[in-house]
Amino acid sequence: MLTAAMRDLQWRKRRFAIAIVGTGLVFAMTLVLTGLANGFRVEATRTVDSLQVDAFLVKSGATGPFLGSAAFPATALKPPGVSSAAPLVYGNTASLTYGSAAPLVYGSATMPDGDSARSVNVFGAPEGGPGIPVLTDGRTPSATNEVAVSDRMGERIGDTVEIGSLPLKIVGVVDDSTALGGQSNIFLTTAGAQKLLFSGQSLITSMGLRGTPGDLPDGFRIVDRAGAIDDLLRALSGARQAMTLMAGLLWVVAALIVGSMIYMSALERTRDFAVFKAVGVPTRSILAGLATQAVIVAVLAALLGGILSVLLGPLFPMRVDIPRIAFLLLPVVAITIGVLASLAGLRRAVTVDPALAFGGP
Repeated sequence: MLTAAMRDLQWRKRRFAIAIVGTGLVFAMTLVLTGLANGFRVEATRTVDSLQVDAFLVKSGATGPFLGSAAFPATALKPPGVSSAAPLVYGNTASLTYGSAAPLVYGSATMPDGDSARSVNVFGAPEGGPGIPVLTDGRTPSATNEVAVSDRMGERIGDTVEIGSLPLKIVGVVDDSTALGGQSNIFLTTAGAQKLLFSGQSLITSMGLRGTPGDLPDGFRIVDRAGAIDDLLRALSGARQAMTLMAGLLWVVAALIVGSMIYMSALERTRDFAVFKAVGVPTRSILAGLATQAVIVAVLAALLGGILSVLLGPLFPMRVDIPRIAFLLLPVVAITIGVLASLAGLRRAVTVDPALAFGGP
């Protein structure tokens, strides 16, 4: 039966090749969607980690220091047990501040991009940080009209960019710094960010803490870094759910492609199955032959899909960060799909009348 299955693959190699390519493309898109959904969390984690704080002190009614923040007066709050507490500012679209007794501001703004505009995430921190990531080139901003930008923007040191209504001179470059689905991060001084986002108003929405706080002031609570990451992902929850759903549907499409191919093969091999049954070949052996064909197609498609996903990932404007576990699970899922798909042809095979083996053409 295995020999017959392999000979059938060889005889119908063009059809099986088309099925492998089609299924491979489906697998590739499934991996890319998985990478896109995972990329949101990866960039949020990188952004929060780059701020170099252990926790955030926020109002009790706030859900986080970024998108879920609530403003409160800019008073010096330093719970016992922490080595430093820095005021963090959040604007209408998300902002924060961080530093050693100095504010770091986060928010969103737009900058011209040809005839259109693109959104950027704005951070402000005191010169020398913390609050500004390690730069790959240049220096940290020291004046209100200076900015360090993500290398994703494609700008160079010495260029001038207009953010909102302010012209800013680029003095530093940060490696691969993005948030909120691929939006570039930019970093200014505290005063520069407040001027850009809030017309110079001194409002804060959280305190960045280093260390383990003791007793908290009334009306406040602590959000750890994991909670801050979830807060930064809040706006993307719908997109992540949609991508997860689409990935699940693509698994179904892959199974249907392999299943339809195996079923068509079974239809054309009706006389073969009749001969097998006439000479006493058990049903499980027939199923093994069909399953072998389906698994071979699915595994080769998984290999092709993995290669294509690596090649297609960099073409997307957002981060595609495919987790390693997805590549490890892909062959397992492919084999499962192949076995299930072989059931499509089994019903046809087991219902064949052995008398057909002795009939005419």
